[in-house]
Amino acid sequence: MKNEDISALEVSFNQLFKYLLDQKKPEEEFTFKLNKERSQFTRFNRAKVRQTGIVADASIELTLIANRRSSCRIFPISGNWEVDSHKAHAYLQELREELPLLPVDPYLVLPNGTQTTREIYSGNLLAEEDVAKTVLEAVKNLDFTGFYAGGIVAQGYADSGGKKHWFSTDTFTLDYSIFTDLGQAVKGFFAGNDWSNQAYLDKISQAKQQLELLSRPSKQIPRGHYKTYFAPAAVAELLTMLSWGGLSEADIQQGNSALAMLASKEKTLSPKFSLRENFQTGLVPRFNEWGEMAPLDLSLIEKGALSNTLVNSRSSIEYDKAANGANSSESLRSPQISQGSLPSEKILSILDTGLYVSNLHYLNWSDRPSGRITGMTRYACFWVANGEIVAPIEDLRFDDSLYSFWGNNLIDFTDKAEFIPEVGTYDNRQLGGSIVPGMLVEDFTYTL
Repeated sequence: MKNEDISALEVSFNQLFKYLLDQKKPEEEFTFKLNKERSQFTRFNRAKVRQTGIVADASIELTLIANRRSSCRIFPISGNWEVDSHKAHAYLQELREELPLLPVDPYLVLPNGTQTTREIYSGNLLAEEDVAKTVLEAVKNLDFTGFYAGGIVAQGYADSGGKKHWFSTDTFTLDYSIFTDLGQAVKGFFAGNDWSNQAYLDKISQAKQQLELLSRPSKQIPRGHYKTYFAPAAVAELLTMLSWGGLSEADIQQGNSALAMLASKEKTLSPKFSLRENFQTGLVPRFNEWGEMAPLDLSLIEKGALSNTLVNSRSSIEYDKAANGANSSESLRSPQISQGSLPSEKILSILDTGLYVSNLHYLNWSDRPSGRITGMTRYACFWVANGEIVAPIEDLRFDDSLYSFWGNNLIDFTDKAEFIPEVGTYDNRQLGGSIVPGMLVEDFTYTL
């Protein structure tokens, strides 16, 4: 599926939808969703190509609705009308037989509205035959491991109520690590719509500098409270927790949210912390699983106070709240944390003495009602003294509350932000990511 193939499949998508619309019975409604991609996946290990190939994939999710019941089928499509229409018809018949056996859904979302959109974002990616050479040229003689995924991703939505949306984009992500002889690693991301070789070389140059610092003897840090700088990648990891028992209206209503005390105004966060969903970047589709459009810009936390939760149409029905285009899981899709005033190029001197944390992993709630998060430091993390990096640290476990590190203990965010991409490839290649600055925190709690 090159660009012309994507266009042809869009035509097939519309034809198949029209076919099903003609088959619809008066008492029936349906939604019709498409996911497709043509992606190059190249895996590197020890600065060599270990696996590479092209994946061209397209699938339809057909959901039939009747008598307050719904069920769905997912099936691949090829663009061949005879084959695809036969599959669609067969699955439609299966769903008709299945629906009477299912329970009534009291919060079922029915198709409504007639909004249509069509967004196409063209990029400038590496030619498929140039990926390996370009990536590896900059990492000669390094123990480089990485995963490149790039190409066209498209999503379509149509329903029997009259909504229709189309979104396609050219994107790439390169998720990589560079190792020392002792197995320590510097991790990095490079992603976007336009490949810039100079920007990639700059990323590798920064990684090489951290690699040299990692070669120093490591320092064991005793548990305690330390002034800590979190690089954007670490901030992005902390932010993902708000998609899991955080900003969801359903989680707040059901008592499962770490932000319950923020919602009830029992607590506030730092006035320096503002978070929003920003769809103006065009990194992900604005429409959700029901074809509803999220606002271009939705404030979620404004100067430490909760301004909006993420509300989908099911929650809207169940809890009598206005929906705002959230997805089925009411998770963040295009989040952005507002920048602060800390000069990024002076962060070591401002930190003075404390920890420089590049990455985190294994995050989980240790006490969700109080907003406590536990996890581990990872990759290139350092002890800093008098504004200079002294030594890499051994991995530390932390356990601290977001009401502290995004609350009273937040010193500030940096004046520059980075795009930290989604790099998942389960089922299909994920889109989007987070736009986040670095942050400086007082007295962050490390437990082991």
